[in-house]
Amino acid sequence: MIAGIFGGITALVVLGILGLTLLGAQDGTAGARPTASSGGTPTRASATGSKLYATGALTPVNCSLPRIDPTSESMRRFMDVLSDCLDVSWSRQFQKAGMRFDKPDRVFWLEPGRSPCGTYPASGASAFYCPANNTMYVGLRHVVETSGDQPLSHYAVFARVIAHEYGHHVQDRAGILLYADRKMDSADTGTRNDTSRRIELQAQCLAGAFLGAERATLPMTRDQYTTMIVDLRGRGEDHLPPEKRDHGSGRHYAGWVVTGFNELDLAACNTWTAPPSRVS
Repeated sequence: MIAGIFGGITALVVLGILGLTLLGAQDGTAGARPTASSGGTPTRASATGSKLYATGALTPVNCSLPRIDPTSESMRRFMDVLSDCLDVSWSRQFQKAGMRFDKPDRVFWLEPGRSPCGTYPASGASAFYCPANNTMYVGLRHVVETSGDQPLSHYAVFARVIAHEYGHHVQDRAGILLYADRKMDSADTGTRNDTSRRIELQAQCLAGAFLGAERATLPMTRDQYTTMIVDLRGRGEDHLPPEKRDHGSGRHYAGWVVTGFNELDLAACNTWTAPPSRVS
């Protein structure tokens, strides 16, 4: 999720709030914005024609997650194992594409703190990705508190959050975030919101592609899958005025996860060439 005002006034921060919208001032510096060293160059082709789209489906890494019990340490173990799986999966995919990949760092926090992209927790935020130091930040208690009281057995709700934030790291390393940041510098509100939605919905699709690739070892019951999708649909921006819709309708916020999960092929996650009707 994108938070902050582009154009250098505040830093670009990629946030995940289990689908909740957050577009506000993060306490950061210009150094928190993506740079050329993040991966690629700020060209349209970085987003519309990424080499990742030609790599097909993610190769299963046989990820098996521990059960979550009502303790912070249990959630930490869950997140560490899931992040390890994501590291292996996306490292292999970038290698297939002939692209450089560096794994993100991770901070799973219990107490308030500060990153190069600002302080945490932000209101309602459970997780964010900071491109300034290539780090995912996740609140061990906040990820549960902001989940709408979902049972811990519905692990897919929590796994989707981490896979979504990791998707933003993938976008960062591929040069997609850098392109989007530059594009939004001088864009009007409509274009800015359209760009933001394409970023967020692509991260949703990338998360779905990972969960779909691992379905043999991360099986979901029909109830677990339905809970995840219903949760996502309920977090759309259908109730907001057009000028505030920067993450997508409930239909599309859930729909792009379904696309990734079912299609598996990363070419299906190219939101940058999708018609406006699919990223509204």
